[in-house]
Amino acid sequence: MADDDRSPEDEFQEMLRNLLGQGGSLGPEQLERLSAMGVDPAMLQQMMHHLQGAFAAGGDGGVDWSATRTQALHLANKDGHGISAGDRQDFSEAFALATLWLSEATTISDLPTPPRALTRGAWVEATLPVWQELAEPVATSVADALTAALESQAPEEMQSMIAGAGRLMRTVGGSLFAAQLGAVVGKLSLEVVSGGDVGIPVMPDGEAAILPQNFADFGRDLGIDDEQLALSLATRELAHARLFRHARWLRLHVISQVTDFARGIHVDTDALEELASRFDPSQPEELRQALESGVLLPQRSEAQAAALTRLEHLLATIEGWVDVVSADATTRLPAADRIAEAVRRRRAVGGPAEQAMASLVGLELRPRRLREAAAMWRAITDAVGADARDSLWDYPDLMPTPADVDDPAALIGRLQARARGEAPERDEMDDALDALLASAAAGDDAGGTTGEEPGDARGRRDDGPEGPTPV
Repeated sequence: MADDDRSPEDEFQEMLRNLLGQGGSLGPEQLERLSAMGVDPAMLQQMMHHLQGAFAAGGDGGVDWSATRTQALHLANKDGHGISAGDRQDFSEAFALATLWLSEATTISDLPTPPRALTRGAWVEATLPVWQELAEPVATSVADALTAALESQAPEEMQSMIAGAGRLMRTVGGSLFAAQLGAVVGKLSLEVVSGGDVGIPVMPDGEAAILPQNFADFGRDLGIDDEQLALSLATRELAHARLFRHARWLRLHVISQVTDFARGIHVDTDALEELASRFDPSQPEELRQALESGVLLPQRSEAQAAALTRLEHLLATIEGWVDVVSADATTRLPAADRIAEAVRRRRAVGGPAEQAMASLVGLELRPRRLREAAAMWRAITDAVGADARDSLWDYPDLMPTPADVDDPAALIGRLQARARGEAPERDEMDDALDALLASAAAGDDAGGTTGEEPGDARGRRDDGPEGPTPV
């Protein structure tokens, strides 16, 4: 193909190849063209150096998550500390004893795979798929908005080239976000103590882990011996992993609510265009800081606020159960209450990396009603025992509602009635279900196609309790 026959995208890609060091240095003609546009080639090359991976991936319009992995592992492994044989043995013994104690406090069964001690890098590798899933909607929004902003701010001389390279520019924008996500996950690996430390199920199903590299930082100012700390944290981690292993629906429930929230995020294009208008290629840190600070994410919509409220209730309900079960399992530890309080405060405040994650994806993963949820689970445990309490995780519709957290008495009453074999009190859902069934039966009677007497269906319903399974 002759040079004159090249498409704008082909021309733009060739320039990018040269800028990224994949086709030699810029030629005199290209240097002259960039200078005429008021662009410093050296500064542009510096700014786009870290985008080599994205361009090499082919520019298919998707997000190149390899930058996330590379950046996260770089930060996680920079200290080069591994796990000593002594630490592995200590945490293996802590997990073994915690398993026995936990089996006395809950009816939810043990994990199929043994828990383990993980390095920071191994934690990154294990959890990265979930972080990518959570960030995907935001990354797409950032990439699309960046493309639009660059097109609007480009000199007139470059409009034809940029217009034909939209797919590639979206890949570039996605790469910028992916690299920033990697930085946040890498910093998070320096803070988390266990697999379930962030509240959401980031570890693979049925796996539990502790990060010995961060364990010492957690207990540094508590004045509690390492053995008690290890036993307490091992118990919490096992309880968290057991719950998600038992309630198979729960993992998907949490992740889907987080992603539903994230899909409602839209980048503030005005803020991004303003940033693009004054962006100095010699200072690429400004874009990174803008992503990390959350300045590009506008205020939450009403729908997002409602989604966040539902998510916070779900996380609080999970963490409250873990609190109560762990407390019952660790009654033999003199410092159990102090450790539990330290964990609650840590979850309520969050560390710097968790705050950075909140700014990046617009979501704070903190259970704001943790203490109220724990009080509810304690009341349920005292009233009906561990069996009935844990059965509430068997199905999604059995899980306590926000109203139950506010006042557990009604839920406890239903559980006690069920234990006595009594029919549950009717509620609005029962009435609505009966009305629906009656309407369907009336339609069958009118059509005469069921082959049954009109009373058959009603008769069968009379044989057992009406409405949904009592809770």
